[in-house]
Formats: sequence, C-alpha cells, structure tokens
Amino acid sequence: MNYMPGTASLIEDIDKKHLVLLRDGRTLIGFLRSIDQFANLVLHQTVERIHVGKKYGDIPRGIFIVRGENVVLLGEIDLEKECDTVLKQVSIEEILEEQRAQQQAKLEAEKAKLQALKERGLSVPRADVLDEY
Repeated sequence: MNYMPGTASLIEDIDKKHLVLLRDGRTLIGFLRSIDQFANLVLHQTVERIHVGKKYGDIPRGIFIVRGENVVLLGEIDLEKECDTVLKQVSIEEILEEQRAQQQAKLEAEKAKLQALKERGLSVPRADVLDEY
C-alpha cells in the first residue's frame, strides 16, 4: 500500500490489538475499531492496565472512545510476544492498593522535599496557584 499521510495511515491497523498511552498517564489496551481525521479512537474490549513496580493489573473498560488530542502513543501489540513478560499479573484490588500506596509515598516524598527547601529559605510555588500563559 502507498504512503498515506496523517491518521489515514492507521486504516491498516483497524481490528488489531493496540496499546494507547494517554496524556493523563493511563494505559489502555484494546482492539482499534475506528479512527477519524482528528485521531479520535474507538477501542473495543478495552482494559486499563495499571503498572506498579513489577506487577500489573487490568481493569475491564469495554468500549472506549478516546479524543485524539489525549493520545500520546499508539502502538500495535504483537500477540505472539504478549505473554513474554517479566511482569506479574495481580488482582484489580491488589494493584489499586499498591497504586494508592505508591501515590501516598510520592506525596510524602514531595512534602519532605518542600519542607527541606523551606528550611533552607527557598519556596516553591504550588502548581495549583501558578498562572497559565
């Protein structure tokens, strides 16, 4: 097939299993069913994959519509190599608990960093009060 610019080149990938990395950091895995000129995607049999360390868990999401501007990365999954992984699959409850613990540890480390900077007379403006230009 000849080269097609933009999202038209993804027409060959319809009905294949893909991994989609979103701007908010979420990872989706599902079958690409449709795409348009804005790179909006429709994924079927979608799961949201959460990684924590060497473990992962899949949360079933069903049909998922993704706005094109939120897609950071889109890649086809090789079904033959999909099972060859060093990661261990765990239950949804376990991976969500580990994700909460990881986020809590990250928050505490950030607080400790800000406290250390404050003790040295430095201040870092909070992200929620910064003006966006």
